This record gives sequence, C-alpha cells and structure tokens, in this order.
Amino acid sequence: HLLDDFKLGTTFSKVWECYVFDRRLRLLVFDAIEQIEVAVRSQLANHHGHTFGPFSYATDANALPGCGGKERTAFLQSTQVEVNRSSDTFVKHFKTKYGDCHTYLPVWMAVEIMAFGSVVTFFRGSPHRIKKAIADDFGLPAKVFASWVLTLNTVRNICAHHGRLWNRVIGTAPLIPLQKDYPVWHQPSTIESNRVFAVLTICKWSLDRIAPGSLWADRVHALLAEFPSIPRASMGFPTEWELSPIWSAPAPSASGGKQI
Repeated sequence: HLLDDFKLGTTFSKVWECYVFDRRLRLLVFDAIEQIEVAVRSQLANHHGHTFGPFSYATDANALPGCGGKERTAFLQSTQVEVNRSSDTFVKHFKTKYGDCHTYLPVWMAVEIMAFGSVVTFFRGSPHRIKKAIADDFGLPAKVFASWVLTLNTVRNICAHHGRLWNRVIGTAPLIPLQKDYPVWHQPSTIESNRVFAVLTICKWSLDRIAPGSLWADRVHALLAEFPSIPRASMGFPTEWELSPIWSAPAPSASGGKQI
C-alpha cells in the first residue's frame, strides 16, 4: 500500500514546510558560495598572474604542476569552450585587439568566464605556494582549503540544480581543521563533516574573513527560527551549536565595509 511508505503523522503541510525550508536554505547557501567563489577567482588570478604571468596557466605546464595530462587538456578545452560562447564585452574586445597573437585570455579575464568547476581544477593544480597564499586569506592550511573549494563546488551544483540539501549527506566531505590548531572547530563538539551544518560553518568562517560585517549569519539564524520544527540533527547540527565560537562570536567588522 502507498500509505505504508509514509511515517505516521505525515501531512502535506509538513512536506510543504520541508520543501519551503529547503528552497530557502539553498538560496542562502548559494548566496554565500557565490561570494566565496568571487574571492577565490580574484585571488587566484592575482597570485597566479603575479607569479607566472598572464598566459602561463595555459602555455606553461610548470605553472599548473598538479594538473597534468588529460586533466590539463580537459581544463583548457573547457575554458576555451566558455571563451567561445562568451558574449562579454571584455572577451570580444580582447579577441578583436589581441586575437591574432594570443590564443588564450590573460588569467584575470579567464577566471571570470571559467565554470566554477574549472576554477577548482585551476586552484588544486596550482603550485603549493599559490594555494597557500589564497588559503592564508581564509586563515586556513592549504590542504584544508583545497578540500573546502571541492565541497563548495559540489554543494553549488546541488543548489543550482534544485537538489535537496537540508538533510543530505555531502558526498565530497570537507576536511575539518585540526583541533590542536583550530580548537574553535571542535567546540562544543567536533563538526560532522558530511552534513549541511559543516557547509554552513565553512560559509560563516569564510565570509567573516572576506566580507567582514556580513549579515549572512543573521539570516541563517532567522531561517532556523522561522522553521523550528525542521529537525536540526538531520543537518548535522550538534547540540548547543550556537555556543560554537565560530557562530557565537560577532563577525569582524570592516571600516566602511558593506553589510551583505
């Protein structure tokens, strides 16, 4: 019987409430990831361009030592597909003025039109000193941040394709910073890495550093308060999660910074 597949007490209104909450959560997470993505793109172009020059990402295999063979070929082909389909004015201008002597866009243009998956490949394939310089901006070890961008790309795709998020097990789980170096990530308890709460905490940590004064965390609190019946455990929220220093401490403020 069809009704045997439903838990006792299930109603359409409860199903609808879960759907609405999940949709609002996706939009909130997508907004945070978008801001983090912009920061990664700009920092990657800055650090890589200053170190290797504007075209080395495409012309010099030594500039992407962690991305070789078929992966490098796929990365460049994917980037060129985005370039060819782009209607951005800056791309058209570059092709018109410099297309006879440059096959590829300079890195600061290329990162603007790359799919985020290509940006992740670019970051993970870059030399350690580049990854470290970007991770330093987020206050993290390069290995940890590399896992974060991979997770954020996975979650971004879930959000973009309207996938269920709130009680999902994240297949590409991020690394949680070590307790001895980052005790706040283990207070009041260690965060479960493959659940949505870990993603929310990654977003909160990142926005505190790239968008000081952001009101994003307040929007998370407001959403949870609006839907008190949504099970927090399904999202990996530990008990007394609000006592976590990451969530309880006010975000750093920036002089004249815009609140978003």
